Amino acid sequence: MNFTETCLPGVWLIEPKVFGDHRGYFLESYKQELFEKHIGKVNFIQDNESFSSFGVLRGLHYQLNPYSQAKLVRVISGSVWDIAVDIRKSSPNFGKYVGMELTGENKRQLFIPRGFAHGFLVTSEQALFSYKVDNVYAPQHERSIIYNDNDIAIDWKIELAHLKLSDKDLKAPAFKIADIFE
Repeated sequence: MNFTETCLPGVWLIEPKVFGDHRGYFLESYKQELFEKHIGKVNFIQDNESFSSFGVLRGLHYQLNPYSQAKLVRVISGSVWDIAVDIRKSSPNFGKYVGMELTGENKRQLFIPRGFAHGFLVTSEQALFSYKVDNVYAPQHERSIIYNDNDIAIDWKIELAHLKLSDKDLKAPAFKIADIFE
C-alpha cells in the first residue's frame, strides 16, 4: 500500500497494491500494521456501506465530541467525488477542503480523521460506497453543513441541477453558523 498525505494534514490517500490476472484481482483494503506505521493507531469498530445512483450527494456530515468519527472510505463499484472539510477552529486549515475521485477501478481510499466534515457525490450511474468508522453513530451529536456553502466553495464537478439530496441535507446550516469543533 502507498500512503500519501493530502494538502490537508491528517487526511491521507491510500492506494492498495492490486494483483490481477485473467481471473480478476486481489488487494488488501486494510492492514493494521501498515496503517499504524503511516497514520497512527485508529480503533475501527464498524463497517458501513451505502448504495446510491448518479447525482446523489451525501453530506457534509460529522459528529460532535465525544462521538466524533474518523473514517476510512472507499468505492467498491462506480465512482464518487469525495470531500473532507477541516472544521477544527484551531486548525490553520479551518474551512479548507480536499476532494478526491474514488472509483471501483482506481481502488483508492481516503482516511478522514476526527474533526472533519465528510461528503461524497456519485458521479457514475451507481456507486457502492464502503467505510470504516472508529466511533458509534450518535444521532444527538450528528451535524451537517450545507453542500453549497459559499465560504467553503466546494467544486462538486457536476451541474448542481443534477444533485439529489435528502431533506436533512438540503436544510443543513451554513458553515458560519454550524456547530463545529473548538
